[in-house]
Amino acid sequence: MKLFFSPTSPYVRKCMVVAHEVGLVGRIELLPAAAHPVTRDPAIIASNPLGKVPTLVTDDGTPLYDSRVICEYLNDLGGGSLFPTAGAARWQALTLQSLADGMLDAALLARYEVAVRPEALRWADWTNGQVDKLHTSLTSLEGSCSGFGDRADIGTLAVACALGYLDFRYADMSWRARYPAVAQWAARLGQRPSMQASWSL
Repeated sequence: MKLFFSPTSPYVRKCMVVAHEVGLVGRIELLPAAAHPVTRDPAIIASNPLGKVPTLVTDDGTPLYDSRVICEYLNDLGGGSLFPTAGAARWQALTLQSLADGMLDAALLARYEVAVRPEALRWADWTNGQVDKLHTSLTSLEGSCSGFGDRADIGTLAVACALGYLDFRYADMSWRARYPAVAQWAARLGQRPSMQASWSL
């Protein structure tokens, strides 16, 4: 398998966490890619018309995207149990993954507003609105993460990757001090070998 990736992409990290969890990391060849919202990478577009990472090309040449599809494929291929099969546990895990991905979407949009958009065209209210999504999500997690225990499924692992991205790009947010229960839970989950191994690709 081949994975178009960026070493700082939290969505790529989520896929690699799953690959480690299900024992498939050794079967994945990482293909460096230059995904960008404006200057698009033709190499990725050849497999994914959206031109985004992660994009996985399976052993039979089938392209898969986005990270949610890739993670479920890897879990299935590796015989993993990161996606509960039925009932409340499944819907909780999938909803938590959606929360994590929504946090990342907001974080990336806010970052692009500063890192990519020309200064004269930046809109502070837009950026503030995206950052507020991070705080409302963290507030929700602060009230619910005590129920996660040591659970490691696609939901909790996705949230941990999202929080890692906040550490990387939003250190000035000081989210760990503002949301101590989330910080304590994330520190425990962050000790998993899959989280440690996927931090730097």
